[in-house]
Amino acid sequence: MTDSVGSTVTKVETFRALHRRRAPGDPLVLPGPWDAASARVFVEAGFPALATPSAGVAASLGHEDGQTPADEMFAAVARIVRAVDVPVSADIEGGYGIAPKELVERLLETGAVGCNLEDSEGGVLHDPRAHADWLAEVRHAAGDRLFVNARIDAFIRPPGDADPKQAAEQAIARAALYVAAGADCVYPIGAPVGVLPLLRSGIQGPVNVHGTVTGGPSSTELGELGATRVTFGPGLQRGAVEALREITAGLTR
Repeated sequence: MTDSVGSTVTKVETFRALHRRRAPGDPLVLPGPWDAASARVFVEAGFPALATPSAGVAASLGHEDGQTPADEMFAAVARIVRAVDVPVSADIEGGYGIAPKELVERLLETGAVGCNLEDSEGGVLHDPRAHADWLAEVRHAAGDRLFVNARIDAFIRPPGDADPKQAAEQAIARAALYVAAGADCVYPIGAPVGVLPLLRSGIQGPVNVHGTVTGGPSSTELGELGATRVTFGPGLQRGAVEALREITAGLTR
């Protein structure tokens, strides 16, 4: 085992430990860097780990969300990992159609300690049992080398007549299958704040909740409602773009 691999294993263990025994109101807050510079800013601010957002990285590379070629995404993740000394988990969308073993190896080559994997494609939810089988293959290939965050898209890809409670029940059922398949954490993205206690009561293990950069419940409040960890998607990247617009507007005055 090389030193670099040994270092990665240590970071995986550290990252996994950060999710354990979180007190209510004290979720793990993971900012989403979109490049090396933003990653360094977040680490300088004291955050113990980071989680890249696929949409934020896509924007930084000049792509629309969901249109980033796999090679470019892995290269961007590798640059972010190299820039900091804390664990970095990577949003690799739906896995880019890459077979589980190769997907795991390519992710490990970047130095990332975990991944975010979606359960929908083209706006349509995957069959939950088939997706669970695929997640089990990813887990088998990864062993304990990666922390797998299984995104659940029931709230953003529901049937037209689904209400939040129905979507929550669907999310809980999907979560049970994904956890049984080896997922370390589940992420019911887009879940309304009002159903978070229901999700928490029905899901075993860590729950990732989407936080807001401005307005909305604080990370502490989301933790009190059941969040184990809070991520922000591309919110920070988009906020940085707005701040840059304000700065550049002043350059011509």
